[in-house]
Amino acid sequence: MCPDCEDFARTVLLLGQLALYADVSDADQGFIEAVGPSLAASLPEPPPGTFPPGYDPTDGLDYPGGS
Repeated sequence: MCPDCEDFARTVLLLGQLALYADVSDADQGFIEAVGPSLAASLPEPPPGTFPPGYDPTDGLDYPGGS
């Protein structure tokens, strides 16, 4: 696996684990609030081939609260 692919996969895995931890009844909300945004900001660009050619992540449905 390419190094960029490994970084992306590892970061996505950590975000998923953090989301699962956030659902635990005695989860440390301070930790989640501190680590979550930093972890999300560190998410590298997806490796080539992750999305189909011509995919535009900004093209799609408008969600409540979105611009």
